[in-house]
Amino acid sequence: MQARPIKMLDVFRYAQGASSVEVVLDGYPNYHHLMAAPGLQAPKLMLERGINPSALVTAPEGRRRPVIGIRSSPWKAGQRSNPWHDEFDLDHGHVRYYGDHKPGTTGLPGATPGNRALLDAWNQHAATAADERSLAPPLLMFRSRTVRRGVVKGHVEFCGVAVIERLEYVVQRDTDSGRSFPNIVLDLAVLDLAESGDALDMRWIDDRRNPALNVADTMRYAPSSWKRWVSQGRSVIPRVRRRVLASRLKAVEEQLPVVGSNEERVLMSLYRFFDGRKHAFELLASKVAAQVLGDSGAMYREGWLTRAGGDGGVDFVGRLDVGSAGSSTPLVVLGQAKCVTPRTSIGPDQVARVVARLRRGWVGVFVTTGVFSRQAQVEIVDDQYPLVLINGRVLVEQVLRITAQDHDGDLDALLKTVVEAYENGVTQRRPEEILLG
Repeated sequence: MQARPIKMLDVFRYAQGASSVEVVLDGYPNYHHLMAAPGLQAPKLMLERGINPSALVTAPEGRRRPVIGIRSSPWKAGQRSNPWHDEFDLDHGHVRYYGDHKPGTTGLPGATPGNRALLDAWNQHAATAADERSLAPPLLMFRSRTVRRGVVKGHVEFCGVAVIERLEYVVQRDTDSGRSFPNIVLDLAVLDLAESGDALDMRWIDDRRNPALNVADTMRYAPSSWKRWVSQGRSVIPRVRRRVLASRLKAVEEQLPVVGSNEERVLMSLYRFFDGRKHAFELLASKVAAQVLGDSGAMYREGWLTRAGGDGGVDFVGRLDVGSAGSSTPLVVLGQAKCVTPRTSIGPDQVARVVARLRRGWVGVFVTTGVFSRQAQVEIVDDQYPLVLINGRVLVEQVLRITAQDHDGDLDALLKTVVEAYENGVTQRRPEEILLG
């Protein structure tokens, strides 16, 4: 069975009574087609209400609820039918969602079907045992989207899969009547789907709806973040919560050439060649930085190399002229170069040395034959450091470009040129002097 991915922020056509056979409706993917599990006779997963629990299935280990669909309608917020305001912060993996108890509802907050399903789910989401958490229904979240002016119904946006992090009983106030009424509010942790390209494989939900499968079998297509949460519980939520920066972080494999490829052989050749000439590697790093920054559309000017030893985290200096020919501003570029074995990680402390030398308006670039650790990348993105990271994979790509452009594809000729030119490129000038000419 082929994967059935649904990506974060994808918009679907949700039409009442629509067939599940049609793949596309009115130019948008058909929600009902997406939710129709191939080869499985199961009730439809609807989004008619805010809280939409799927039908219970009787599986080998007992009854389980496969999933709960959550739908938020921002355009209704503040109206009598929806007097509360749900809060979606998908960039930081948090949703604050109110239950479906309304001003005219009698009884306690668990009297409505939606709230009752969430309270039941909370018992499993808050469980201390992994086997209980494995039975917990994931929450698939959607919110209504306006795709054409004046048309506020009929389209939903996928907002991810979540676990219940916290549930509280609250008292809300009806703005029309002034009367208070009880309800529940949930803090939902949106799970990280970065490993699967910010997409959820719907085969996981299909398996959870299949009564022939036990709960262990339903894990085969589950997101790794869900598996970690089931295994470790609430303590792991900070590490499996979705953060937009996670999609910008690169795993080790993404930072290195494909194993067995020509690019991998070139990277190893570069490391072996410069392992005893690490200062000369700084000149190659400078040329690679010139290519990468020049590709941004700005004009990059190579400057000079700093003297070996006591460089304070700076190996080469350049200048980036941003703007048009008649109206531009120059930026100082400070570069660091590290020739290390290809799978060696550059940590946050090494990156911090370059960042510490940057002044306001300056830009940094770090070139290595290795990779950058996850924590180093997190700190750069989180703190918005103006630092460009060039890993082993990008280094090889740019070296091959330079070789093809200037040396007829002869890598040895490039390396010879770099070694011969190294001494002439070294100076003791201060970085800011590059702004003078």
